[in-house]
Amino acid sequence: MDRPLVFAHRGSSYDLPEHTLAAYLRALDEGADGLECDVRLTRDGHLVCVHDRRLDRTSNGRGLVSARTLAELDALDFGSWHPGCADGDEVLDESHTRLLTLERLLDAVLAAGRPVRLLVETKHPSRYGRDVERRLVALLRRYGLTEPRPEHPVQVTVMSFSLLAVRRIRELAPALPTVLLLEMLPRRVRLGRLPFGTRIAGPGVALVRARPDLVPALRTAGNQVYVWTVNDPADLDLVLAAGVDGIITDRPAQALARVRG
Repeated sequence: MDRPLVFAHRGSSYDLPEHTLAAYLRALDEGADGLECDVRLTRDGHLVCVHDRRLDRTSNGRGLVSARTLAELDALDFGSWHPGCADGDEVLDESHTRLLTLERLLDAVLAAGRPVRLLVETKHPSRYGRDVERRLVALLRRYGLTEPRPEHPVQVTVMSFSLLAVRRIRELAPALPTVLLLEMLPRRVRLGRLPFGTRIAGPGVALVRARPDLVPALRTAGNQVYVWTVNDPADLDLVLAAGVDGIITDRPAQALARVRG
């Protein structure tokens, strides 16, 4: 493929509530190459697709995600806050408002009937520490997704801002590709060099703007580069000119139209 991959950031999250099944199905319908999700552990050990530590922003609940059981979270509304659920264009059903587990998302991706790349970000700090990666690898192993096979339609890559989390994934499932996410350049990471066998860098678009030498240095060192979160047309032009390998965006249809044009 001579164009960058387009990943839907928390689904088509500009148009529909982030991390809902409806947002991911919309992204698949729009032709996104892949999907991006964040995962956290519930109190009873389930991996759920939620970005924030707290429930307040994206649900009608309060408090910490990690302090609730799956059943408690399943009773909350995770979508009515979003403008896309109030514009009358969508039939509001549970796919727009129900908490999404990673297991349910994997089932939807497998049912898509076409190749899909899934980026899974483990969120830290977490009260459950290494159990987040342990549970993730166990679930992916159950689905046969810990060792990438070219013929398999679903390819999973694990991402994190946490160096320890990336190292844990490399120890638990050495064949799984990993992305080190970067908001700034850590002192321990030399330009172009990534730790723990990671071969994909995930800088934020603000970092790419601030450091025009970053993408060339990473690619010269043999790494791939996935940039987040690229929504603005000017930023889209910037990362395309830089020759990145992946674009993570809230608006996959817009990005696809530009990269295919």
